[in-house]
Amino acid sequence: MLVIRMQRTGRKGHAMFRVVVQDSRRTPTSGKVVAQLGSYDPHAKNASVDKTKAQFYLDHGAQPSERVIRLLKAEGVKLPKWVELSDKKAGKLRNPEKLRRNRPAEPEAPAEAEADAAEPEASAEALVAETPAAGAEAPAPEAEAEAADKAA
Repeated sequence: MLVIRMQRTGRKGHAMFRVVVQDSRRTPTSGKVVAQLGSYDPHAKNASVDKTKAQFYLDHGAQPSERVIRLLKAEGVKLPKWVELSDKKAGKLRNPEKLRRNRPAEPEAPAEAEADAAEPEASAEALVAETPAAGAEAPAPEAEAEAADKAA
């Protein structure tokens, strides 16, 4: 039995796919293909498929994979009645209770929020008052040590 599937090519991290017709007993990486129908670039979402070849193999019983069915349908290839596109699977969440939308609402205290916001401003002003001005630099520790040696 023949299948229409995608064969991965391209370098690591940048996949490209060939749309090929292959014997179902072979792996996609075996390289033994009956026909090459086109290619698909998932990064740019570009697909080029030979519609007449694809239609020929579909009419003669080649089974397309799920992804190839979507690709051929988007390219405008008329699919036989026996080819069915399954519904989209619903993704299963592992820990739905950890989602923000499922957490209970936390009550906010506006008076406390205003008091907390005022504190950083006051502490910032106190720090500015304590630090010396940019023009008046503190004496270096080495200079203090030299002055102490001269005095002794």
